[in-house]
Amino acid sequence: MQTEVTSVTAPGSADKIRCDACPVMCYIKPGAAGACDRYANNNGELVRVDPHVVLERTVSHGGRLVPFQAGGDWDGKIVHEPGVFVTAIGAGTTYPDYKPAPFIVSSEIDGVDMVTVVTEGIFSYCGVKVKIDTDRYLGPETATVRVQGEAVGHVTTGEYGSQMLSLGGVHHLTGGSKKEGRITCDALMDLSNGKPVELTIDGGATVVVQAGYPPIVNGVPEERMRVGCGSATIGMFAKQWHGKVDEVVVVDDHITGVLSEHQAGKLLDIPDTGIKMKGRRSTPGRYFQVAEPGTGWGGTNISDPLSVLGPFDPKTAHPGMRMMMVSTTGEHAAYFELDEALKPVEKEMPADLKLSVERIQENCEPALCTVLFMGGAGGSLRAGVTDNPVRLTRSVKDALTSVTCGGAPVYVWPGGGITFMVDVTQVPEGAFGYVPTPALVAPIEFTLRLSDYAALGGHMDHVRPLASLKDSTEIRQLPRQTSEPRSRP
Repeated sequence: MQTEVTSVTAPGSADKIRCDACPVMCYIKPGAAGACDRYANNNGELVRVDPHVVLERTVSHGGRLVPFQAGGDWDGKIVHEPGVFVTAIGAGTTYPDYKPAPFIVSSEIDGVDMVTVVTEGIFSYCGVKVKIDTDRYLGPETATVRVQGEAVGHVTTGEYGSQMLSLGGVHHLTGGSKKEGRITCDALMDLSNGKPVELTIDGGATVVVQAGYPPIVNGVPEERMRVGCGSATIGMFAKQWHGKVDEVVVVDDHITGVLSEHQAGKLLDIPDTGIKMKGRRSTPGRYFQVAEPGTGWGGTNISDPLSVLGPFDPKTAHPGMRMMMVSTTGEHAAYFELDEALKPVEKEMPADLKLSVERIQENCEPALCTVLFMGGAGGSLRAGVTDNPVRLTRSVKDALTSVTCGGAPVYVWPGGGITFMVDVTQVPEGAFGYVPTPALVAPIEFTLRLSDYAALGGHMDHVRPLASLKDSTEIRQLPRQTSEPRSRP
């Protein structure tokens, strides 16, 4: 099975052919592939190197599928009838703009005539949103994120136990140097295909990100994300500490909690301890900015937890008073007793307090990296679906058309255009490619009723029945190599 791509014999050469699958317009020698590794010259005929993916073939070859909907038993079927769901992986593109989508496939599902339009979109306007589960300081907000020294994105907001990065986008792909665009494109493709990428953050850390795996921060794999902020940790475990210790400080870069002052402590009638905290006091038992951010206790830059304390009030504190200090992940913990001078002296932690630290660790979820590919389906892509592209946008907004990416569910942003996000771990392996403009290539499918497709001005002359798709063994493939070295722009 081949997708329709125009080929033109190169001027002055009877051997080379020109590929117009993207704006680079490569001239390709026989037996060689273009700069994108996706199209090749097979004895004067332009062919796809990658196979067109149909999910049921993935199953037959031992591949892995993920369910569309969580919960309940799933029999592995994407749709009830027929037994084949056509993805856009390996389908080819709509470039240049006037072409209909490579495959417009009709089928009957539960007695309803449906059509699925598939194409591999060329996304210059795309990027990835990265969620990194860690309390460790990665870098200041808005700091530049780099790969091999080139800017590829920036740090955005810190969320509850996670740090968010925004990588890619048209300005990094096309608005900087050629090297910046190439490295950005490579990084986005690797991240989208589930490969590890090392990122360095200006004024911060070096972190290795791989979708579905723990982050590696400054060479140290992260094990768990925090159970909550310091205040939340107090609320969760106050009862387990009651009667076993006089004071607990949960050290946190954002909100450090103090048991005796906290509302949870007040409700348990825990007496004042005379503790004095550094930082800015918020509501009772909650302190901001007790230390600078870092990779130490609770995401701060401290290695000695006593550095966040001032002197104890002698009117309230007493010798022998027991205090535990712990981080929001339970990774750091220490037990102290006040001496005659009301100075905290570290002692061996009692067994029942060790158990509470283990409980904190148990309640921390595993630290993972999440990568969401985000792209905007532009006019040329939509023109491959209908001769009036705005109708496709309206159809998606009206929930008449379902959008998927390699068969995986997507979130379509409200507002204008078709801007979608997809969890890359839900997309079949190797689904993302590139063209050296530079831009990413990502699969996208539109599924709707055949009658609705006709109403929005679809390319009805190009609708083909599902049964017309040939077996994948007929796909002609060439090795990913060329007869001479080539470089991307």
